[in-house]
Amino acid sequence: MTPTDLKTGLTTAQVQARLQAGERNTAPKPLTRSTGQILRGNLFTLFNIINVVLGVLIVSTGSYKNLLFLLVVVVNTVIGTFQEIRAKRQLDAVSLLAQRPSTVVRDGQIQPADQEALVLDDLIQLKRGDAVPVDGIVRATAGIEMDESSITGESRPIRKGVGDTVTSGSYLVGGNATIQVMAVGADSFVHQLAKEAKQEKKNNSSELLRTINQIIRFITYALVPLGILLFMRGLQHGRTINHAILRTSAAMVGMIPEGLVLLTSVALAVGAMNLGRRRVLVRSLSAIEALARVDILCLDKTGTITTGKLSVTQLNPVGGYGIDQIRDWLAQAVYTINDDNQTATALKQYLTKPVRMMAPQHITPFSSARKWSAAAFGDGSTVFGAPEFMFKDLPDDISREITDAANHGFRVLAIGRSTTVMATDDAPADMQLVGLVYIADELRKEAVGTFDYLRAQGVTIKVISGDNPLTVANVAGRAGIPNAAAAIDMSTVGEAADFDALVARYTVFGRVTPTQKRSLVQAYQRAGHTVGMTGDGVNDILALRESNCAIVMAGGSDAAQEIADFVLLDANFDAMIFVLNEGRRVINNIERVASLFLVKTIYSIGLTLISVIFSMEYPFIPIQLTPISALTVGIPTFFLALQPDYRPIARKFYENVMITAAPGALCVIAYALLMQGMSGLLGLNADTTGTLTVLLTGLVGFTALAAVSQPFDRLKILLMAVLVACFAAIFLFPIGQSFFSLVSIWGSGTLLLWIPLAVSVPLSFIILRNVLSDYIMPHVAWR
Repeated sequence: MTPTDLKTGLTTAQVQARLQAGERNTAPKPLTRSTGQILRGNLFTLFNIINVVLGVLIVSTGSYKNLLFLLVVVVNTVIGTFQEIRAKRQLDAVSLLAQRPSTVVRDGQIQPADQEALVLDDLIQLKRGDAVPVDGIVRATAGIEMDESSITGESRPIRKGVGDTVTSGSYLVGGNATIQVMAVGADSFVHQLAKEAKQEKKNNSSELLRTINQIIRFITYALVPLGILLFMRGLQHGRTINHAILRTSAAMVGMIPEGLVLLTSVALAVGAMNLGRRRVLVRSLSAIEALARVDILCLDKTGTITTGKLSVTQLNPVGGYGIDQIRDWLAQAVYTINDDNQTATALKQYLTKPVRMMAPQHITPFSSARKWSAAAFGDGSTVFGAPEFMFKDLPDDISREITDAANHGFRVLAIGRSTTVMATDDAPADMQLVGLVYIADELRKEAVGTFDYLRAQGVTIKVISGDNPLTVANVAGRAGIPNAAAAIDMSTVGEAADFDALVARYTVFGRVTPTQKRSLVQAYQRAGHTVGMTGDGVNDILALRESNCAIVMAGGSDAAQEIADFVLLDANFDAMIFVLNEGRRVINNIERVASLFLVKTIYSIGLTLISVIFSMEYPFIPIQLTPISALTVGIPTFFLALQPDYRPIARKFYENVMITAAPGALCVIAYALLMQGMSGLLGLNADTTGTLTVLLTGLVGFTALAAVSQPFDRLKILLMAVLVACFAAIFLFPIGQSFFSLVSIWGSGTLLLWIPLAVSVPLSFIILRNVLSDYIMPHVAWR
């Protein structure tokens, strides 16, 4: 490796030469599928292939009108694909806004560069919280600490110096450095492994997607064997091949929940698109479901409850030292360490940079575990940070002063001074307290209203912070968080505490280390909660990765944003209201549409099994199922999937779906069997029996549609009225009867038969639904 000049970096000509040679970094993997992938994924599905095969078989019968079911499939696919591509464009636009470029040195200038613009031998400047984008070697630093847990599994920070290598996927937990790029693109093998590890979350499973996949898997296994058996049974009973093909095709078309998977992906994509319009980036579609189920929301104080805009209000000398001397010691340390976190920024705004900067002998950068930083010079060392982490025992009057300040919402930093020139990261034994710094944090103006809304929606707020618990409790109380006074100092309990007992008792956790934050999240999960975690710093990363749903404020550390499920691009915490509601809207609406799809699937499988076992003729042909599928499932689901529905997710997805799908399917099976029995008793011909079965099946479908459409509004009432009118028109007009292979049902004898049955449909559905809900569902194991 040829060292790049630290002052000038690469020249423009050198960068261009490396770009032409292919020595450039690879762009981040897109968050969405490409347009081609969307088209292929939505067109070339197993169920679409089966539909096409059935279409070819129906063509062979010459009954072309029975191909109309393919029109429903095509329309669903076109609409769904259009919606997903539309959502993709919105998400891609938002993703570009969320990407933060690296800072490089080129032509002697510090400038931004996107990840794919980085080239071999580039000089990249990194600071605390930055993720390392490529493999490199440290060229300049005053001391950094790296977290390489995503690569090695070792959570302890690793100290790095000039000449040490850094690996993509790790991130800085302390200090800043300039690194030279050593490997890019395909050569950065460790980088690829690290990205996979870095983006993996332990709790990213989706009950919604898992359940739908289970349903699809079962249907896939059952579809072809049942179709073959039904076809063979038809031939055994002397039916023509064409007759057997039409009945078998109707059964298989009915089993296929055409559009369910597509509509699910569309609903999630549209949800992500809606969030993008509100400047919220969604990095994982399954996280939308997780957020809808969150009942514990863990917050870091800074950046969520407060704005993170810190300001120093006063500096109090201690021990008789002069304030000018203390200012000089602190200014030398702050500007030498040169951190850019909120606390360091506030100190820099308060302190004037010394005209003559002293040469440091050793620097200990700030870390969330240590909670202090230090700079050693020839005349001694200056340490500043959390008082209780710097000093084991403080005088009573100092302790009272710190406690009183914390009770009033101030963050207090201690300033320590030692004549010892530090050579390690251990605090000097002779360090003396020389001053206290009071720092104020601004409460977010939208915090109170946001927390009130979340509490009303059944979401419990917990505050997990690295600050003094008294300060955090004060701020939490001002923000209206219930039980904010129930606070604990986690520095007093250690890493092996009974976290299950702690989470049951306390609301505010102060002086929490990163590993303790993770343990608290795990404890809430063990208690049966779905946990959301918000944060923006490196100290939040372990808890963010462990949570069911990670929400990060834009402007926070790169490492935190890269593992987030949601990034609030404007850092507006009130966006959480919209994020929560959008998640609930998506899940509630998918439950609605899944119920309607599965009514048809379940009764088709049930009737097929009965037809095979008891030699009963399948009651439908494809053209008869088309109006039922289109009017009770296909058309309304695209409207219902986008409706506002912000109810809390109170029950399991599988149960919510089956509570409508099962009684609906059982009603159809019961009426189909009843019509088969009555045809023999009353001497009805097959056409009349089939027509009445179609009528009753459609009415059951509309009853299920009405059940999942509640509460009604004008749009839903209008939609139902139009759909029912279209369905009725098929039976009213001879052209509709003829096209859909139906006969007139308006004879006096037929009227006396079907009107009472039609009236009984809603009553039968309600009775079955109540019986299933009260006596059967509670005893069914859904896992």
